[in-house]
Amino acid sequence: MNKEIGNGISEGEQRIQQWLSSIHARSGDLAASEAKVVDLLLVDPLFVGTSTAAQVATRAGVSPPTVIRAARAIGFTGFTELKIEIARVRGTARFFAPPERLTADATLASVLETSIRAGVDALTALSGAIEISALDEAVALIQNARQVFVFGAGPSATVAADAVFRMRTAGVITISIQDYLSAMIAARLLAPGDVIIVVSSTGRTSSTLAVADAASSAGASLIAITNQYDTPLATLANVSLVVGGVPLPAQMAAAGSRLAQLVVIDTLVAALTLRDKEQSRRAERAGIDLPDMS
Repeated sequence: MNKEIGNGISEGEQRIQQWLSSIHARSGDLAASEAKVVDLLLVDPLFVGTSTAAQVATRAGVSPPTVIRAARAIGFTGFTELKIEIARVRGTARFFAPPERLTADATLASVLETSIRAGVDALTALSGAIEISALDEAVALIQNARQVFVFGAGPSATVAADAVFRMRTAGVITISIQDYLSAMIAARLLAPGDVIIVVSSTGRTSSTLAVADAASSAGASLIAITNQYDTPLATLANVSLVVGGVPLPAQMAAAGSRLAQLVVIDTLVAALTLRDKEQSRRAERAGIDLPDMS
């Protein structure tokens, strides 16, 4: 029996979303042909779980050996073990399917429902991808940092800006520079004992990677908040906080991952506040005569 746990999501559906999220998080560095197989798995796991390798290959537009290689690339011994795992995770729940792509004639009600579902799915998937040990390491690095530099480009800049404000309210000396050239200079001026937090959904944005590499080369510890393992940013980072998630329509992709990334920031700040009471008191003194910032 699948009991609802809120927002109309059953325990079985939550388990499926978390499993799919863990698969997506491990698929950041696949060959193009293998990525087609994994994309099909994420969109229609029921089909993959009930089909032969040849059937999956035909639908994905690849060869049967590629299906087997794709299964191995995401951590299984082969296609058979992948199918067994799908059956185990599925249980009696219906399979998770991403929201349908919105069209020009979509009603505001359907746009709202799609947006809500994208957010709920992203947050549910987060617990299937994030590693608690990585969170613990990130908190320790920030707690002991001389200063923290936060950077994000494009849509990720809004998450970075939130991180800066939240870190400061927790008593962390935090800086942020949106201008790319100034950010590169600041990154090169960092030193051992400093921390840089870089936010990037794709983990491949060239300007973000350049800033991250400059800071890392200067000796700063790099914490990445991103969607997948094995991306250039995740590989470069000392600590990768991977939020996972499943493929979403273009209209919802940024919204979904942004919510999950913000929860990661909230978790870091809450943990810092709990671990370092003196730091929290410093933050209270710093904002004592300012308007309510809660």
